[in-house]
Amino acid sequence: MKKVFLVITILAVIIICAVVLWNISKARTFQFFGEIYPRVNTNEKVVALTFDDGPTIKTDEVLSVLSDLNVKATFFVIGADLEKNMSQGQKLVGAGHELGNHTYSHNRMVLKSYDFVRQEIEKTDSLIREAGYKGEIFFRPPNGKKLFVLPYYLNQHDRKTIMWDVEADSYPEIASSSEMITKYVMGNTKPGSIILLHVMFDSRNESVKAIKGIVTGLKQKGYNFKTMSELLKYNISS
Repeated sequence: MKKVFLVITILAVIIICAVVLWNISKARTFQFFGEIYPRVNTNEKVVALTFDDGPTIKTDEVLSVLSDLNVKATFFVIGADLEKNMSQGQKLVGAGHELGNHTYSHNRMVLKSYDFVRQEIEKTDSLIREAGYKGEIFFRPPNGKKLFVLPYYLNQHDRKTIMWDVEADSYPEIASSSEMITKYVMGNTKPGSIILLHVMFDSRNESVKAIKGIVTGLKQKGYNFKTMSELLKYNISS
């Protein structure tokens, strides 16, 4: 009977630990090593507009919208996409936008080896430099997943992890309508917010349409749009 109880106890502890680690792996506000930013701590009405994935053939359309709105954004690009669409990446840089690292293959960066993490990050960094980007390269983990090895590697190389606190088009019931995306962003944005949108694929046309409403609506509320490097300068140390 004691052995059975011991086995049950061990299994329960393993399950609890697995659940805790799973929640930590997707936490926006915590990681075991290094700097993580789900938003910036500021009282100023400044926000960052960030886009994940790509670049793809949708880049020109997105650039046109941002140009009309006079807004600079930060694009967390996938290395494999950038490699295939280098001219699109160069257009992003040429238009004054920032490029961030979203890994080479967009695999979840959990339970991966140190060498795998290094190759995913360094290969993408090299491609970002090839596109002409010269600023600090921030990192965003695919699907926001990270646990031990990834944060450890980033911390070793003084890299900042950029998460987000507003992600309207991650919810299918919202992503289907540009009006609902805009309404969600307007209702959840606050000073220092990092807004995440996905606009690089045809399935994300509603997100592209929402950009104008988001930018004009927040500007009317007194917000100014910054790139990530600009936004971080407003961070108040706690």
